[in-house]
Amino acid sequence: APFRLDPRVIASRAENVLEDSGHADLSLWSPELEFYLFTGVTYGSASDGSYYFVQSEETGWLPEDDLEPQLGYRIRSRSGYHAIPPSDAYYQVRNEIAAAMEETGIPIKYHHHENGAPGQSEIELEPATLRLAADSIMMGKYIVRNTAADWDLASTFMPKPLAEEPGSGLHFHIKLIKDGRPVFHREGGYAGLSEEALFFIGGVLRHGRALAAITNPSTNSYRRLRPGYEAPTNLFFSAANRSAAIRIPKYANSPETKTIEFRPSDASCNPYLAVSAILAAGLEGMTNRIDPRESGFGPFDTNIHELPDAERDRISPLPSTLEEALEALADDGDFLSGSGIFPEEFVQVWLDMKRADCKEVGARPHPAEYDLYFDC
Repeated sequence: APFRLDPRVIASRAENVLEDSGHADLSLWSPELEFYLFTGVTYGSASDGSYYFVQSEETGWLPEDDLEPQLGYRIRSRSGYHAIPPSDAYYQVRNEIAAAMEETGIPIKYHHHENGAPGQSEIELEPATLRLAADSIMMGKYIVRNTAADWDLASTFMPKPLAEEPGSGLHFHIKLIKDGRPVFHREGGYAGLSEEALFFIGGVLRHGRALAAITNPSTNSYRRLRPGYEAPTNLFFSAANRSAAIRIPKYANSPETKTIEFRPSDASCNPYLAVSAILAAGLEGMTNRIDPRESGFGPFDTNIHELPDAERDRISPLPSTLEEALEALADDGDFLSGSGIFPEEFVQVWLDMKRADCKEVGARPHPAEYDLYFDC
C-alpha cells in the first residue's frame, strides 16, 4: 500500500478530494521558479566560525586577485528586473535550462532576469494539474542545478541568500475547472472574480499563518518576508498589488486566463505538500463560504504601509519566524486532516521535524551579532 505520509501520495489524495468535493474536478497550477545564479559560493559553519562569500559576474563581486578583464556591464542593486543582454549575463544559460525542461515535458511560459542584481532569474511554467505541477518543480530544480554546474555556475533556490537583495519566492497561479468551465471568473465581480474564487481566497487567508509552516518551512524563509523587497508580509488580497499575499493579475482578464496568485511560498518547501495544503485551505473556504471581505482580508488596492496605523494593525500579518509559523500550525492544523487530504499524524510529524531545524539554527551565534555585541 502507498505510504500515507509520502508527499506525492498526499498530492494524489488532494486531486481525488477536489474531484469529490463538487466545487471543481480539476485544479491547474502555474509555478514561478525564482533562483540565483552565482559565479562562486563559499560557506561554512562550525564552532570556531561561520561565514559565506558570494561571487557574481553581474555585479563585479569577484576576488580582488582576479585580474581578468571584465566587460563593465553591471546591474545595480535591486535593479535587475527584466535586464537585457549584455547586462543579463545568463540569458543563454536560462535558454538552455528552459530547453532542457521542455525536452522532459515541462512546458515553459517564459523566463527573464529577476530584480536581484547578482544573477536572480525566473522561469514561469505553463499551467499543469496539481501533482504534475509539483513534479515539474522537482524536476525543474534538478535541471537548473545541473545546467548551471555545466556553465561553472552555482545555483540556489534559497529564499534569502543575500541581505540587501530581493529573496526568491515560488509563486503559484491557481485556477479551478468544473465540467470544462473556469470556476474563478465572473464578469462584473471584483477583478473579474466569482464568489467561488473569493471563498477560496477566504479559506487560504484564514489559514494563512498555519499554511506558512508548510509553504515557507525554512528558518531562512522569514528573512525574505520583509517589507520593501516585493515579498508579502500581511494576509490580504488585491488586484495587481505585489505586496498582497494573494494577488489577482490584471493581465489575466478572460474566463480562460483568470487566476489567483499565491505569493508567500518559496522553493524551500516540498511542492507536493505546499499545493495540497493551499488546496485544502481553499476548499474549506468554498465549503464554508468564507468571504475574505467580511473577514478583513481586503481587498486593499493601495500600499498598506500608507494606511493609518489603526487600520493597518487590523490586517493579519504573516509569521515573522519559522517558530511563529509552527505555533500557528499547532493551533490551526485541523483543516489539513479535516480535508481528508493529510493524515492525522502529519502535523505532529512536521512540527517535530521543523522544530529541530529551529533548534539547530537558534543554537548558533549569527555573524551580525559580533558586529552588534562583541564589545558589549
